[in-house]
Amino acid sequence: MNRIQAGIVVAFLAWTGPALAWGELGHRLVGKLAEPQLSPDAAAAVGEILAGEAEPSLSGVAYWADALRNLDPPRFQINSRWHYVKTTEGTCVVAMAQDCPDDACVVGAIADQEAILANDKGDPLQRREALKFLVHFFGDIHQPLHTSDVADHGANDVKLTLRTEIAPEAYAKANYHDGIMDTNLHSIWDYYLIASGQHDLANYAKVLEAMGPVTLPTTSQKPADWATESCRLIDSEDLYPTGPELDPAYLDHFRPLAELRIRIAARRLADYLNRVFRPRIEAKEIGPTASD
Repeated sequence: MNRIQAGIVVAFLAWTGPALAWGELGHRLVGKLAEPQLSPDAAAAVGEILAGEAEPSLSGVAYWADALRNLDPPRFQINSRWHYVKTTEGTCVVAMAQDCPDDACVVGAIADQEAILANDKGDPLQRREALKFLVHFFGDIHQPLHTSDVADHGANDVKLTLRTEIAPEAYAKANYHDGIMDTNLHSIWDYYLIASGQHDLANYAKVLEAMGPVTLPTTSQKPADWATESCRLIDSEDLYPTGPELDPAYLDHFRPLAELRIRIAARRLADYLNRVFRPRIEAKEIGPTASD
């Protein structure tokens, strides 16, 4: 990489830094909550595909797509648009040709990675990475500000200050002084809502599992509909604060909604993987069809 290319990557990462939905804890929660909802067949397939990972579980790989920011910056740059979708202002409806050209949005990325994952004759490494991307994107598409129809870069442009004892993620430490965080609304939703729950992964998963089965807002299995559902929460739940100094009570007020979105993401991820792997398993059990 030459000096100019390196400069471009650094500038890009500085701009995209906050756009990492749910942070590591939130993404791992999606995977953790999905795991016990897998069918035996899906659980076996997931275990086979992830064999060799340092932590071969949905939770263990859930943050990988964001970790590429440090592990492989050029690749993260190329894939950055896969994490969100920006719809036409005032619509919340995903128009693929306009909002997702070349499948370069979270809706298109889910479809593309599914095609790779579902091919049980495909390259094992590509299938593993497809599953890792999918676990992550199910978290992204259920974060309202990753599906926004507002022209403010998913609320990254909504600058805020927050008085908090919670230390920020590593990339944002320079913005934390004397207990006050210079941040933005996107980062509040990506990180602080869940971090302010004051739980580690195992305990947080137990808390959310104790809430019982989650009711899905819609039975639709289409990611575009899930994106619309997430987007519409921005207005229906009045997510935008009224001033630049964020009242810490905002975190307590909206944390239950963030937790609900994570639970919904986990349920849909499990249902999705159960569907993806069912035909593969049944085909092996049934054997060749009459037409073969």
